[in-house]
Amino acid sequence: MSLLGFLKKNRQELEQREDMGRGFLVFENTSEVIQAERILKTGGFSIRVMGPPPEIRKGCDLVIEFPLIEELDVLRHLEQDGLKPLEMVPVTGPLLKPINLFYRKDYGRYLMIRAANMKLTIDKETAIIVNVSGGGCPDVPYLAWQLIGKSLYEAPAPKEIGHTLCGYALQLAYEEMRK
Repeated sequence: MSLLGFLKKNRQELEQREDMGRGFLVFENTSEVIQAERILKTGGFSIRVMGPPPEIRKGCDLVIEFPLIEELDVLRHLEQDGLKPLEMVPVTGPLLKPINLFYRKDYGRYLMIRAANMKLTIDKETAIIVNVSGGGCPDVPYLAWQLIGKSLYEAPAPKEIGHTLCGYALQLAYEEMRK
């Protein structure tokens, strides 16, 4: 076996071992995912909001990925706030990989980040938001009106002015862009 083949095989085994230590929380709707994310991050848990693999897609198009070893504590934290996931799914193989919500595209002077179905584009030289697009939710035109033409660092956070899945996805793009 070549060195490249050996390294590739070891990387795949490591990725599978890391996945085995993760689980997904599946919820009925986006509001529950947003609430669970807030509760768990406030509780200090290492979580990520991700797109669910097709095999476990149920109510919502988002899941929370968390360290499986913390399952009991995670569920206890959620129950204390009256929130119960539809299902907890351990990641047991490569087919249950979560879908990354982010896509980054550099257009030279402009940088676009897509989170789920929402896109946020800025002028890299000035950090001015030049475009908000995507979605199909009723608050997208309002979000665009509130953000376009403002500096990324002075614009309101989409989560403060949006009320739908599109607003939530735009918030994710906004946070990723600020990084």
